[in-house]
Amino acid sequence: MASKKEENFEAIYQRLEGTATRLEEGGLTLQESLDLYEEGMKLAQRCQELLQQAELKVTRLREAFTNGGGALREETPSYGTEGAQTDPAEPEGRE
Repeated sequence: MASKKEENFEAIYQRLEGTATRLEEGGLTLQESLDLYEEGMKLAQRCQELLQQAELKVTRLREAFTNGGGALREETPSYGTEGAQTDPAEPEGRE
């Protein structure tokens, strides 16, 4: 359907707008109209998928931030804590 270059939302949406414009202008054969309509539906579906993925990512980021993670990571990074106190019960210089 779409090439790798067009996998971003904006490019797909622009193609969808162009397809809708061509349909609205008229002057097409029935088969051309059907083909454009089918293409438009596929583009609209892909846009919806990308929006859902973005919404899911925002939700995950919000949850990670709310839970104190700050980002989506499997592991917490080490910020030069070698030799530092590692007892989670005692804060490291925070008040």
